[in-house]
Amino acid sequence: MTSGRVTLLWEFDMAAVVRLSLVCGRGWKPTFFSKSLAAGPLVASRKTQQTPVLLTSQIHTSPSHLTGSKAASQHWTSERILSVALLGLLPAAYFYPGVVMDYSLAAAVTLHGHWGLGEIVTDYVHGETKVKLAKLGLQVLSVVTFAGLCYFNYHDVGICKAVAMVWSL
Repeated sequence: MTSGRVTLLWEFDMAAVVRLSLVCGRGWKPTFFSKSLAAGPLVASRKTQQTPVLLTSQIHTSPSHLTGSKAASQHWTSERILSVALLGLLPAAYFYPGVVMDYSLAAAVTLHGHWGLGEIVTDYVHGETKVKLAKLGLQVLSVVTFAGLCYFNYHDVGICKAVAMVWSL
């Protein structure tokens, strides 16, 4: 990893860990040890004992109004509860098929998919207009999915019976 006269610090037997004495000894406070993870530094040093060069890059973080929010913690807990409930709901649907189980599956699967796709939108869609459009599209997709599953449950054989029919092939 030597490029001309610049050598990255992890060439000096440090894998990917920056030795604090090399950075802090010169009065530098490494950004990656501070409370904010908005910038992650890459520290480089010349072969002759010169001052290290500090290169930073921006990392997208959650909006400031969501950080430290109790609602985010409760949402995460709700996602985990639903995931565990689905682990029990799927075998229960096999052993006890019926109308209640069909509609429970429709609601749980739709909500699970909505939350999962919502996290993808949060992580990968940037820009105020794009985020609003993606969230609107997700809302429409979730409503159409739930309505379609309810329609299938009411006007056809239902989710449990349909899965049993597919397995019997």
